[in-house]
Amino acid sequence: MPRVDGVRVLITGGTSGLGRAMARALLDAGATVAITGRNPDRTAQAAAELGAVGIPCDVTDEAAVERGVAEAYDRLGTVDVLVNNAGLGMRTVNPRFMSEPQPFFAVSPQGFRAVVDTNLTGYFLVAREVVPRMLAAGSGRVVSISMNHTTMNRRGFVPYGPSRAGAEALSRIMAADLAETPVRVNLLLPGGATLTGMLPEEQTTPELRAGLLDPAVMGPPIVWLASAEAADVHDERLVAVAFDEWLATRRRSGAEGLAS
Repeated sequence: MPRVDGVRVLITGGTSGLGRAMARALLDAGATVAITGRNPDRTAQAAAELGAVGIPCDVTDEAAVERGVAEAYDRLGTVDVLVNNAGLGMRTVNPRFMSEPQPFFAVSPQGFRAVVDTNLTGYFLVAREVVPRMLAAGSGRVVSISMNHTTMNRRGFVPYGPSRAGAEALSRIMAADLAETPVRVNLLLPGGATLTGMLPEEQTTPELRAGLLDPAVMGPPIVWLASAEAADVHDERLVAVAFDEWLATRRRSGAEGLAS
């Protein structure tokens, strides 16, 4: 992986799962990282264990986002890369979603709103607060964490699927809005189910567990997206499990273009 010394990164939902794995990889590559989490104690503990800056922040709360982003800028000096990652899974609305999928009309409005507010509105609120600062600074990168399109449309996956589909659409529109600016926007997804606690422990068979991706799969692509080599990458959808092949193809194309 490349070095990203001096790069300052803000990761929402960085206390566990994919967010924590990305924070670990970025820290190991030399970045300075701030993570956010809804629970102050858990956020502080995770930050101490990682060697990161911990910022309590509920991404569904506009005032909390304003305070959290302001604190990130105060403690980091600036934010070069925003990783929009915070999210709620299906367990919050249906603990047995793996074995007993429920139809959309069985989901409570409260549960629907809680997931959408975190997984979609949270991405909007944090980016809305950070991107104008990046524009004023003359540079910046936003990485939106997404998931497979098949999961977005999977039976019994309301509201998680629609919330992530909306977040991906939001990211593509952000990229279009920012195309003529120095701020770059890209999507990153694991490429399969990950061992992050999103799946109910009691419903995760040994066979299923064996097929789950290690969250560390997100490390190489997120570090690369924060590196100098990715300075001009914009509106791409990177799949972590296929990242090595994607990057090799990109580099070959670049070399061929220089040779022609």
